[in-house]
Amino acid sequence: MEPTTQLHRTGERLQAATAQLHEEGWCVVPDVLSREEAAGVLERLWAAAEAFRRRGRETHLAQLDPNAANVRVFDLLDLDPVFRGLIRKPLALDLVRELLGAEFIVSNFTANIARPGSGSMNLHSDQALVVPEPWLEAWSINVIWCLTDATFENGATLFIPGSHKVERLAELGPDAAARLRPFEAKAGSIVAMDGRIWHTSGANVTTDQDRALMFAYYTRSFLRQQVNWNVALSPEVQQELDPELRGLLGLEATANTGLGAKLLAANVGRRTG
Repeated sequence: MEPTTQLHRTGERLQAATAQLHEEGWCVVPDVLSREEAAGVLERLWAAAEAFRRRGRETHLAQLDPNAANVRVFDLLDLDPVFRGLIRKPLALDLVRELLGAEFIVSNFTANIARPGSGSMNLHSDQALVVPEPWLEAWSINVIWCLTDATFENGATLFIPGSHKVERLAELGPDAAARLRPFEAKAGSIVAMDGRIWHTSGANVTTDQDRALMFAYYTRSFLRQQVNWNVALSPEVQQELDPELRGLLGLEATANTGLGAKLLAANVGRRTG
């Protein structure tokens, strides 16, 4: 394929995805990674899970999951450079920028491998975890990397269509669970999800399929991150970070000046005469 044709198709794909993201609060973009690339990242994820355990950390969180069939991995950005590459993938950042604007940071990056027999966690929205109601604007977005196929049967994320328009918890209604639908996607896809979408992990009712997803959580820059990267990343890893990645992780000496700069440029409150 000629480079100009590929760029044109990428632009069309991004345009369609962002239109759906704004209207429906989510979109699926297929083939961001090839199946082979996704399988390679999955292999690195299993190695990261072992390294995480060697640090004395648990991969089963009883407060989140009903049994140990869910394997959760944190510290991804410290464990393997392949994950640091994904967090800054241009197409993913384009989607983040479309929803949040130019001023955003990486709040968290985790993985959840739902093995056969895993159950569903509690219904929640990611923005509701970090911002009190009312939720009037999109201040966060989750970019979900599918390392395996995600199907209803193997535990694909379940979401409530249209719930990004819910401004208060009371608006969800008593039938919230009955309205859940799965995000189904092929390995190598990304699912971009407005942080206000109410969702939960699905139950893996298969006998022989893992469902491996990684969750890159971005927020507007004025929100405190879920992870203090200055503590979570080793000094050695921090030394390897370039300025762009340091900025994404909020590790530069200053941050969160964009809104103030706009006010100064508008000359708000300046006396005249």
